[in-house]
Amino acid sequence: MALLESTMPPLGTPAYDFALDGIDDNIHSLKNYSEKKIIVIIFMCNHCPYVKAVLKRIIDLQTEFIDRGVQFIGINPNDSISYPDDSLENMKILAKEKKISFPYLIDPSQEIAKLYDAVCTPDLYVYGKDRKLAYRGRIDDNWEHPTKVTRHDLKLALENILAGQPVASEQIPSMGCSIKWKTI
Repeated sequence: MALLESTMPPLGTPAYDFALDGIDDNIHSLKNYSEKKIIVIIFMCNHCPYVKAVLKRIIDLQTEFIDRGVQFIGINPNDSISYPDDSLENMKILAKEKKISFPYLIDPSQEIAKLYDAVCTPDLYVYGKDRKLAYRGRIDDNWEHPTKVTRHDLKLALENILAGQPVASEQIPSMGCSIKWKTI
């Protein structure tokens, strides 16, 4: 599995809309979450060891911030033909097993991942109420060992945005497995 770092698009970049199927058998778009103060879009998948290592932290952050107007949205961009673990059916199984508490969507055309310039899983993008990119870094400083985390980068960014405070200008890229692009 190729290790990549996120591309770090410019802050202020607008969010791209989408219409993607979710594990709940509904189609989701940004418009569904227009009342939310913050949207956190996470490109993720089922089989990546980096995602597996941080999934509980992502779920816990959603639980901590949902009542404060923060909505996490997981999007799986991987080629589910070549990587059947990442099929919609397997996404539903994983979501049930892990009690994923946020919409988990599939991007079968991979067009949304390309629009966002996502390259790895997890790759995350945080948008304020104006739906402009406010944070695009890592979750924390130790993906592998949650007990050794000393910097909670994503949590701090969410707190700052909610408080109307600036987000740290130094944002360290997320890293993970390469997105499994379809071969044409």
